[in-house]
Amino acid sequence: MKPEYAADRKKLAARRPIHPGIIFAEEVMPELRRHRTIGEIATLLGVSRQTLHRVMAGDISISSEMAVRLGKLCGNGPGIWIRLQGRYDTWEAARRLVDEIEKIPTLA
Repeated sequence: MKPEYAADRKKLAARRPIHPGIIFAEEVMPELRRHRTIGEIATLLGVSRQTLHRVMAGDISISSEMAVRLGKLCGNGPGIWIRLQGRYDTWEAARRLVDEIEKIPTLA
């Protein structure tokens, strides 16, 4: 039986999530590229090659429309892509607004 190690939640929360476009580029595209070009994949998605490249570079967010397109292409549905983008966006916002958020009281 493998030993279990406790996760340090503070370290995990401090680590920047990977942009979902980069996950797509590194985990999904290599398999797709075995049979198709980037241009063909962009055409299948109904987007330009430039848009696909910008998503895969993490330069633009995965919109709900792009999530639907990627989910259909990959066969895993849009939910995973939109959740990954939401996690990434939330992490970015929390870091950007840290000073303002500290001033807001918690009403409970």
